[in-house]
Amino acid sequence: MQILDILNSNPLYLISGAIILFVVAFSTVLMMRAWKAGLAIGMDRTKLKRALTSSITFTVLPSISILLGVIALSGTLGIPLPWLRLSVVGALHYETSVADIAARSVGLSGLVAEEMTTTAFSTIALLMTMGIIWGCLCMILFGKKYCSKLHSPKKDKKAGPGFADDAMTAMFVGLISAYTGSYIAQLVQLQNGRLTVTGQYLQLVAMVFSAAAMGVFTFFAEKKKMAWLSNFSIAGSMLIGMTAAVVCGIVF
Repeated sequence: MQILDILNSNPLYLISGAIILFVVAFSTVLMMRAWKAGLAIGMDRTKLKRALTSSITFTVLPSISILLGVIALSGTLGIPLPWLRLSVVGALHYETSVADIAARSVGLSGLVAEEMTTTAFSTIALLMTMGIIWGCLCMILFGKKYCSKLHSPKKDKKAGPGFADDAMTAMFVGLISAYTGSYIAQLVQLQNGRLTVTGQYLQLVAMVFSAAAMGVFTFFAEKKKMAWLSNFSIAGSMLIGMTAAVVCGIVF
């Protein structure tokens, strides 16, 4: 029995499906209670329907990028685990990068289906789960106090963005810098005291084209007042970056 047959077996589908079904049911109950609470306090039914429709729209469209993540990971990890991770509490950039790091830490050359073993899969799944759970726990324990700090009025209103904006910008720049450094390190390596170009450049190609596409989406969304494009920016940038990498891989 091949490893992908095991990773796509019925027991894993049942486990993942049961957890996802619980989350969907819980979300549905909360949505129904919110609807009743809105009517109870006198909110207009038409406005509630409009809010529900817009919420569904702005939820489904960005989820296209999540679907791409499931498809990208399913080739090596099967469908149930990526489906579960990206449906409940996972994040696309986190799941893919941590899965690759975990695979390399157990001796694999990366997320390669031919090299995958049950031991490697267990390690990858454990690391993906343990790494993401701390955000939830920290929010339960410290979230209320932390949010109060973020939303507290600033003493000096001319001082510019608050801590939340600065923190998000710093984390984003740090994340991009780490990815860029790792991609360059895969392309140029030091071997026997000499710099050697390995030819692993497709990651950089995908990153450059994705960044350029995101810049175009952002320009039209913000400068041309086409805010609806924001819903397609992540998915569109991913598709353009992956397409560019595939084309370069075939041509060069």
